Amino acid sequence: MNKNYSKWFLTAVKKTIIRYGMLKEGDSVALGVSGGKDSSALLFILSLVRAHAPFPFSLHAVFVDMGWDTDILPLQETCSRLQIPLHVEKTIISRIVFERKKEKNPCSLCSKMRRGALHKAAVELGCNKVALGHHLDDAMETFFLNFIYSGKLDTFKPHTYLSRRGLYLIRPLISITERTLSALVDLEGLPGIENPCPVAGETKRQDMRAIVEFISYRYPGCRQRFVTAMRKSGIWPEGPYILGKDRGPNNKKDS
Repeated sequence: MNKNYSKWFLTAVKKTIIRYGMLKEGDSVALGVSGGKDSSALLFILSLVRAHAPFPFSLHAVFVDMGWDTDILPLQETCSRLQIPLHVEKTIISRIVFERKKEKNPCSLCSKMRRGALHKAAVELGCNKVALGHHLDDAMETFFLNFIYSGKLDTFKPHTYLSRRGLYLIRPLISITERTLSALVDLEGLPGIENPCPVAGETKRQDMRAIVEFISYRYPGCRQRFVTAMRKSGIWPEGPYILGKDRGPNNKKDS
């Protein structure tokens, strides 16, 4: 392992996992992977965490096949190299969203159906956790989406209990910036499968991304202040485990 990884990102990820109680001995974690840079970084980073964790846990990559003609060979090769089994969950989500429903704003329905397919696959694989590659910039963009369009001061949490599925949803990269993940992907030559969605890059999230980039440029350090604010406000509560002991399903949310 590159010795600089600890200072660069790995120590921060480990602290996030510990602070929010994301992993414990015997966990079986389904990693939601799309072949994009964020989920590829998630694969690589959690493989490092697994190799150096003081307790065993297992990883399973899950690719939700939307029905597009997508070449996932690079993703398959990466999973093989990292010794993480890959499960492909076949769906017709693209057909439902764009042909049957013909949604003008398809992102919400598509996201809901992808989550459902991922959670279904996780349960069938015997996993008790689902990990997503959302990073700090994603959290800030979601905060501004909620603020501007819904009047809420909120964003997604580091961990959530999905009571309908009996799964914990965790986001181990939530304290890491997009820039860091992009640099890691380039350095390690991790796969970057192009998003075939016809509305990719044309969503409201793109506008929020521009806001986050502007604020971060104008006020250096705002990302870390955002993390501090989420912790102090209780939006990001500490996790369900203390030294491996179960606190119980905090932050219940049906899904």
